[in-house]
Amino acid sequence: MQTPSTAQIRTAIEVLKKFGEHINRNAEDMVVQLPDTHFGDRFAARVGVAKIEQVTRIQTVVGQLEKWHAELLQQKSQCVAHHV
Repeated sequence: MQTPSTAQIRTAIEVLKKFGEHINRNAEDMVVQLPDTHFGDRFAARVGVAKIEQVTRIQTVVGQLEKWHAELLQQKSQCVAHHV
């Protein structure tokens, strides 16, 4: 398996961040449309928990990708320094 380029990693990071924003917006829109009842309140709470779990997973992956991106940049700079 080929190592992705730093540009590909940056793109993946941006896509994941946008996806997290999308999840937040969808959850907010869903909660606003719920009836003001006990059932609506319970469902809103479940939507909130699911949103937090999903966004947390995305943030974890983004953090790992950012770390990997930084490591690749550092490796590239070391390779350039050795070739000079």
